[in-house]
Amino acid sequence: MLANLFVLLYAAHLVSDYALQTDHQAEHKALRSAAGWWANLSHAATHVAVSAVALAAGACALELALSLSKACGILVWVGVSHGFIDRRWPIRWWMENTGSKTFFQNGGAAFVDQTAHVTALVIASLAGAA
Repeated sequence: MLANLFVLLYAAHLVSDYALQTDHQAEHKALRSAAGWWANLSHAATHVAVSAVALAAGACALELALSLSKACGILVWVGVSHGFIDRRWPIRWWMENTGSKTFFQNGGAAFVDQTAHVTALVIASLAGAA
């Protein structure tokens, strides 16, 4: 169950973050403005929608014993965690406060960003499988 959930959520993440994210969302999702919040929320909503489709498909095709309440909890976590990470300041703060300031300045934020997203998906998968 854990591996199935993770693969489904990770595939949904890749589709949402790379194939479906618009240039506007990517450029504006961290701005402290109405446009920034709208870009961030619409991008997070894409993650929730694609993850819902992936979980539903997995539940049908793989006969996963995933309750509606667990699925809803997973989807809330996916949306909230993704939106939070994509504000960008949490990644910057983490890197500046854990000895990675130079890595941040040299383009490492994208790697830490994706690591944070994958970690959030692992947590969601663990919760769903519990």
